[in-house]
Amino acid sequence: MGLPQHKTEYYTYADYQTWPDDTRYELIDGVAYAMAPAPTRTHQNLVLELARQVATALRGKPCQAFVAPFDVRLPQAGEGDEQIDTVVQPDVLVVCDETNLDERGVRGAPDWVAEVISPSSAARDQIVKLALYERAGVLEYWLLHPTDRLVTVYHLINGSYGRPEINEMIGSLAIGVLADVTVDWSLFPH
Repeated sequence: MGLPQHKTEYYTYADYQTWPDDTRYELIDGVAYAMAPAPTRTHQNLVLELARQVATALRGKPCQAFVAPFDVRLPQAGEGDEQIDTVVQPDVLVVCDETNLDERGVRGAPDWVAEVISPSSAARDQIVKLALYERAGVLEYWLLHPTDRLVTVYHLINGSYGRPEINEMIGSLAIGVLADVTVDWSLFPH
């Protein structure tokens, strides 16, 4: 079941900034999608451990890890912030070009994005956001499937994700676009 949309009108980041903080939305091509209230404990444990490992591995390096809520503004043609119609909040992300960071979040594609699949967001994460991240130029996109203990990994090659790698959450898995960053699945709660 998909999450309800805010309205079917066209919205921009200017509209998004006026909405109350008690309900979170993502904007994708001008359509506002309500985000699920609070994620499950399993979801949060995965996000926390993933972010901890990635942030620890990046200490002293130019790349930085962030967790939601953290606005990722994805302009399509160089438009100003207020006209941007796509703002998402990935579960965990890494940005290596600090010139893209500001106090509101990041403007432009992160280098790496990870989303933990929830029943309420599965279709959006696996279909809508996959196409969005590919279009925006996210170099590597991970989808963590907590129930099946699988990770689907997409690598951007020549502007396209192509066929994904599917890995079990066992052993370790290197993040291809981040040198010397490996996720150790044995440290994750089961």
